[in-house]
Amino acid sequence: MKGHIPMCAATVEPAAEINAATAAPSPQHILQTGLAFFASKTLLSAVEMEVFTELARGPESLDSLAGRLGLHPRSSRDFLDTLVALGFLDRSGDVYSNTPSTDLFLDKHKPSYVGGILEMANRRLFHHWNHLTTALRTGQPQNEASRGEPDIFSALYADPERLKVFLRGMTGVSRGANMAIAAKFQWSKYQTVVDIGPAQGDLLTQVLLKNSHLMGIGFDLPEVAPVFEEYIAANGLAERVKFQGGSFFDQPLPKADVVMMGHILHDWDLEQKRMLVRKAYEALPQGGAFLAYDCIIDDDRRKNAFGLLMSLNMLIETNGGFDYTGADGISWMKEAGFREAYVEHLVGPDSMIVAIK
Repeated sequence: MKGHIPMCAATVEPAAEINAATAAPSPQHILQTGLAFFASKTLLSAVEMEVFTELARGPESLDSLAGRLGLHPRSSRDFLDTLVALGFLDRSGDVYSNTPSTDLFLDKHKPSYVGGILEMANRRLFHHWNHLTTALRTGQPQNEASRGEPDIFSALYADPERLKVFLRGMTGVSRGANMAIAAKFQWSKYQTVVDIGPAQGDLLTQVLLKNSHLMGIGFDLPEVAPVFEEYIAANGLAERVKFQGGSFFDQPLPKADVVMMGHILHDWDLEQKRMLVRKAYEALPQGGAFLAYDCIIDDDRRKNAFGLLMSLNMLIETNGGFDYTGADGISWMKEAGFREAYVEHLVGPDSMIVAIK
């Protein structure tokens, strides 16, 4: 699962930094964080109603936009002006338009759309997080599985259309980190790369588009193949990237010079994490590299608030998953036999651990 969820949480700042920046105690950070769901749900509803996709056609007046979105006269101006105040829309007089960021990332018709993950957050996570207190006291997931329904993976993989939306969402939320990996890692030393749990295949796509000498493999459950192959072909990489179906629990990983796992390790419990790291080690030649990226928590566990929030999301969504520090990940890699490992920041809350066999 490429489970990188509510993006607005990345704005939460460490309390110690805020206190240090103020001369006297203030309730503002407390109140703003406690009521942050106001802003979150406003954005999620805007994505649900396709506000930004509508405005990607061009600026519109209040009356025109409200009519096309089906907004009630009581709500329309406050809703749209809230989006202006939050920085998601621009307004000139009575005419609204997208900002450059929302036009690029929240128009459903653009390949850069990241709203898929927000759609999932709106439909699922917003409700599941209402039961965080129960999760904290019981240690049990609070998603569909808590109600006796199939777990998220079973439900997703059983519904091709829903799976496609989910995988597209993972592409959107991972794009920045994927591009950073393509640019930062020393790919010139290697010839082949495999991505474990690749979603649509954007990590492989970004890496291979920037490094024309590489050949790639995407390894995931067979149900992912049509979505993966469509995305790879659309990016002109069908001759250089192949899909291999299988389960990383039941089979060895495909052999390659570089093994990548993006937003994979955090889904699983400690023993499963160690198992996946061992399998990565076994799939590599001497000198091969393992790249694992997640919202890696800083070793002092004070700064990467989003990484810590993501770990709470794993509490809600999985039976044993959790996010981890760089020191944690390096220790598992050294335990598996890797001779060296280091952490490198990518973008936002994401960092990768690079381990060399």
